[in-house]
Amino acid sequence: MPSAKQICTLSSAQLSVAVDPAQCAAQPQADAPVDLRVIGHERARAALEFGLSMAIPGFNIFAVGDTGTGRRTLISQALSAHAASLPAGAEWCYINNFDNPHAPQALWLNPGDGKALLSRINRFIDELLVLFPEVFENPAYQRKKKQIDRKFSQRYEEAIAAVEQEALANSVGLYEEDGSVTFAPLIDGQAVDDAQFAALSESDRNHFYQLLASLEERLSERLLELPVWKREAVGQLRKLKYDTIEQVVRPLLKDLGREYASHLGVQKYLREVKEHIADTLLDIIANEDEENPDDRIFRHQLERKFLPNLLEARDPTQGAPVVFEQNPTFQNLFGVVDYNMAQGVLKTNYRMIRAGAFHRANGGFLLLDAEKLLNQPAVWQQFKLVLKTQQIQIEPPYGELGSTGAYQLQPEKIPLAVKVVLLGSPEVYYTLQQLDEEFAELFRVLADFDRHLLPTDDNLFAFSALVRERGRRLAYPSISDEAVALLARMAMRNAEHQRKLSANIQQWNELLDEAHYIWRTAGSEGDITASHVAKAREQKQYRTGRISEAMLEDIKERQVLISTEGRAVGAINGLTVYSVGDNSFGNPARITATVYAGKQGVTDIEREAELGRAIHSKGVMLLTGYLGHTYGQHFQLSISANIAIEQSYGQVDGDSASLAEVCALISAVTGIPIDQSLAVTGSINQHGQVQSIGGANEKIEGFFRLCRDRGLTGQQGVIIPKTNQMNLMLDDDVLAAVAAGQFAVYAVETIDQALELLLDTEAGEPDGNGGYPPASVHGKAMARLKALSALAHAN
Repeated sequence: MPSAKQICTLSSAQLSVAVDPAQCAAQPQADAPVDLRVIGHERARAALEFGLSMAIPGFNIFAVGDTGTGRRTLISQALSAHAASLPAGAEWCYINNFDNPHAPQALWLNPGDGKALLSRINRFIDELLVLFPEVFENPAYQRKKKQIDRKFSQRYEEAIAAVEQEALANSVGLYEEDGSVTFAPLIDGQAVDDAQFAALSESDRNHFYQLLASLEERLSERLLELPVWKREAVGQLRKLKYDTIEQVVRPLLKDLGREYASHLGVQKYLREVKEHIADTLLDIIANEDEENPDDRIFRHQLERKFLPNLLEARDPTQGAPVVFEQNPTFQNLFGVVDYNMAQGVLKTNYRMIRAGAFHRANGGFLLLDAEKLLNQPAVWQQFKLVLKTQQIQIEPPYGELGSTGAYQLQPEKIPLAVKVVLLGSPEVYYTLQQLDEEFAELFRVLADFDRHLLPTDDNLFAFSALVRERGRRLAYPSISDEAVALLARMAMRNAEHQRKLSANIQQWNELLDEAHYIWRTAGSEGDITASHVAKAREQKQYRTGRISEAMLEDIKERQVLISTEGRAVGAINGLTVYSVGDNSFGNPARITATVYAGKQGVTDIEREAELGRAIHSKGVMLLTGYLGHTYGQHFQLSISANIAIEQSYGQVDGDSASLAEVCALISAVTGIPIDQSLAVTGSINQHGQVQSIGGANEKIEGFFRLCRDRGLTGQQGVIIPKTNQMNLMLDDDVLAAVAAGQFAVYAVETIDQALELLLDTEAGEPDGNGGYPPASVHGKAMARLKALSALAHAN
């Protein structure tokens, strides 16, 4: 019967796979730029096609996938392709609500008509600037104005003349100067001065005093209706101006109306303009006696009254809009009303309304990052409300908490027709599914992006095309087939699978860019080769490897106790993985176990010290279950044991140490020493089967580096789960050492296989009575456990 070592030893060919450079060769089709910069993701493509084709509200799309997999590129391509076949969508303007300026009205226009309307209204304003105020210089207007003035003057002069005749009949003269009327006594037809008046007798002076008072009273009676006459004259003059303006503006508006005869919304707007244009011009234009107003100010005042506020212009030839809002704040999504400070008061009008992403995407597609959206205050509830009501309302983000004392606008709601695509992680998606009932109603389509791709000929060809297309865009030299094949192998390494490529395009691109840097700094000529790619990866590992090297140095200096040769009872080399930033590396850890008589069971020191997290504690509990299942079928198993990961000072999680822990515990029970030249990783179940773990490549390489630095003996190696064999994509130096017989990798399916490798003793097969051969590992374990149980119960 073959030994466990013979069964479990993996050859160097089983520890990695190579990619045939011929599969990555440049072909004629790849010489042209690749439009589709994403490969794979067929499930997500199908979901996108379905979601984009469903015009029913609620069929918005949530795209789930990892960053760097090309999901945004693929979605953008799908949106652009679908949008190109759709109409451009309506344009929307806000116009002045003359009856209620607080509530600007929305005006719908066909795509491309908005700019034309703005241009036409601007031309209308230009025509007004040419006509006014010069139109009041017209002779007909001046003649009518003089008639109004003459009528007022005639009334005034008749009143003055009547009083003057009465005054002259009583030897008193009436004088007008600077708009005021005065009286003076007359002697011999001449006005007397102060000296002459003083020389008169007292009775004459008193007579004149009484006479002057009487005349002033008569003058007041005559001019009592002067304000009425003035108001009548002003009213007549205003009506004259109003009629003159209407007469001049009417043909201009008629031309405008003729141009937009088929558009009811514009016709309604022009009727409003017609009703208010004269009053507005009268308010703006000074009368003809004042200096003409500045044209710039004149234009600004006309624009803020009559020029539509176009929220978003559309090109009718470009299809539906596709908008990606990178900063989804409340204002950036739903629009905002700007304000100006005037004399300490915030003021605004409909011209200061600014469009948000929903306005820009209306009639098309809106792409958003879900996590950024959820991190914005007050956005999520308003976001859902907009999608449910299919209307966009511009309002302050906190409603009643808006700017105190500011002139508030309530723009009319705009109908919304938009397909929203959210980008997010699985955690965000399933959290929203669980906690928000409305989410499922609004986002009914899940586009789930793959993390891995199959290395088929088509995918490898597409991979090669993508790599070379990036090189062309960045003006890199030609990339050899071997370099592309090595990049594909690195993609398999990133996927931790011999039959899968990582879909993380960003990782490929970064390595290619760094390979080009190596090529350039070395002064190379010709192609970027596999050696440049390998050097780029090596230098990246060096840049990010300070922590791993420091930990390895601690082991070499025996600050951390790890043995790579000899044997020890109840001590084993476990393997851990550390992730620091984008760098992951493996490092060995010493696991020890002690056993003694008692009933406390297996104590996980990490858990007791509150360093072990849930999954690690679960692994220790499974270990206890395995012991009971294997040894406690015919007697009550009583044991006290401690298990610890030595010199561990941080949190410990994961169950990948459970295989090493059970082997250390059985060694402590049986007294059989463990081969310290081996390291172990793997999880177990209660039936003794070994299960997959993560980070197999890093764990193997971490122990290999330690052994290499201490000197490879040919006896060192790593035990991993059999099911992890397909995850192995080891570095070339490990493959070379295995091929030379200097290092070994063993793949086990059961705890028994691991025990035979570690203890160099047959594990033993149970007989019909549940017993094991006395010399086997399980036989010795059962005998010792019976003795310990007897001791425990004896006490």
